[in-house]
Amino acid sequence: MRVLGIDFGSKRIGIAIGESDHQVATARKPIEASGTLRKDAEAISQLARTEQVDRLILGIPLNPDGEDRMARVCGKLGEILRELGWTVETVDESFTSVLAESDLAELGLKASERRKQRDGEAAVRILERYWHGEKETQQT
Repeated sequence: MRVLGIDFGSKRIGIAIGESDHQVATARKPIEASGTLRKDAEAISQLARTEQVDRLILGIPLNPDGEDRMARVCGKLGEILRELGWTVETVDESFTSVLAESDLAELGLKASERRKQRDGEAAVRILERYWHGEKETQQT
């Protein structure tokens, strides 16, 4: 199964494409966020059609205290993607950007290069969590 990982951010949307059979994911160039969830969902949907994916894996930041604005925003994005006909599953994306940044720094990349790659690499981490059964909720 071909899946698309999404690390949603207010400026950039990290994207990764993965093959579940082999559990291999590749970061893609991030999508620039439009500031409108509907437009962002349509851009993600278009990319998903182009990449011929079967489902979307959306990272949601889970806050142990309960209330989190970004979690609500990501939840709404998931709803819109479902309205557009996609199967969307969610995974806790907490600290995926931090882990991606750390891994890129270990590779010796300059800060400017890490910024360019961090969002896609965070989306790769989201897919890895999905494959390792760290699903928070499963939606169809």
